[in-house]
Amino acid sequence: MNPSGMGSSGKVPQNSHTGAKATGGKVGSVTTPATAGLGEDKPKLLDSEGAIGKQFTEDGVIGSIGQNIGGPLHSEGMIGKEFTPKGAIGGRVQDIFGGIEKRSN
Repeated sequence: MNPSGMGSSGKVPQNSHTGAKATGGKVGSVTTPATAGLGEDKPKLLDSEGAIGKQFTEDGVIGSIGQNIGGPLHSEGMIGKEFTPKGAIGGRVQDIFGGIEKRSN
């Protein structure tokens, strides 16, 4: 090997620990399953789109019970309509606990 560190062909030798250099960008700019959703604004837990609140919507686990029973518990029924995001009870929960949670990272 010559003193310049280059092989006889004039190229820098490579081994299994080195490879082509990355082609720019920050490490954080690559989305992986571990970094998916970081820095994005998400609905709060009790929001009608949040992890808990969506269970009380017409399609959610709890809300669908009222839909199946029907009558006054249906989302358009006398009781059920009060639990929708625009109803008296559901709307109040939405106003107080709902909305978007701002992410700082």
